[in-house]
Amino acid sequence: MVTPVFLLTGFLGAGKTTLLNRMLTPDTALVINEFGLVAVDHDLVLKGREQAVVTSTGCICCAVGADLRGSLDGLLHLRAQGAQFSRVIVETTGLADPAPIINSLIPGGMPAMGLRDHTVARAFRLAGVITVVDLDGLQAALARPEVLRQIAMADHLVLRGALGNWPQRLRAINPGVQIHDAGTVDPARLLQPASYQAFGKGADVGDWLRAETHLHDLSALNRHGDVVAVPLVGGVLPDAAFQAFLDGVAALPGMLRIKGLIATDGDPRPLVVHGVGHKLYPGIRADHWPDGQAGTRLVVIGAGLDEDALRRRFAALTGPLPGLGG
Repeated sequence: MVTPVFLLTGFLGAGKTTLLNRMLTPDTALVINEFGLVAVDHDLVLKGREQAVVTSTGCICCAVGADLRGSLDGLLHLRAQGAQFSRVIVETTGLADPAPIINSLIPGGMPAMGLRDHTVARAFRLAGVITVVDLDGLQAALARPEVLRQIAMADHLVLRGALGNWPQRLRAINPGVQIHDAGTVDPARLLQPASYQAFGKGADVGDWLRAETHLHDLSALNRHGDVVAVPLVGGVLPDAAFQAFLDGVAALPGMLRIKGLIATDGDPRPLVVHGVGHKLYPGIRADHWPDGQAGTRLVVIGAGLDEDALRRRFAALTGPLPGLGG
């Protein structure tokens, strides 16, 4: 039995996890990749009680497919232990370049490096690429090559925000793409079994995939420049302090994304927080802590961030709040 794999992409804060929660069915397995060493996104996904889930940290596209193949092999082990699933959704980090990920799942792509890779190639096939697009920030985001590739290589674009003339502009990048409105899309339309094809998509897609096949120098591969993910893990934060901390982080130059769960002293429920760029969205209280494990866990993603200053600021939340620069 060959299991279809659907790749879910979209730049930081586009709304992938929101769509993923709508797409989940009991027979769907998940691979959730996060840019950083602390997993947060898997806590924000509403998994079914018997959902087969594999999480990975670090950059799945900089690992040139090896990490994804390892994750899929992990799902095969779960299946051997009794997990049942008929499809897989791979949710990538928002910074992921889809080219190497796709190349690791299609025939003629990244060569198999061992028995495990051959086993994964026989068990899974790439069925489709779904890209979530936040139109409000798209003009600036298109300057990033990974965003352009996420759009150009997609089978489906799920759009959030005012459409304007964006459908026509996006079809100029990817003529064969199907376009959907995030508010009305039927998730079942995005999960139709198929076989991924580069034909009909962006003009450069075939060249991008071939380039990945011949990429040999993997020792220092970094597709994201000075972008870093800073994990912040701790206990209960005082209500009077955490909002000031978040406001200070959101104002930092180079900020791309902040997300996670906060434990506060005013409510036993977790506060789900997220921000994109310099904009923070209102926090939402979740009903319970994932897996019953209370505690603050945040990930801050940005370019040129002072990691030590961020960690000092976070550690000092129970006392006076120092400046982010000191």
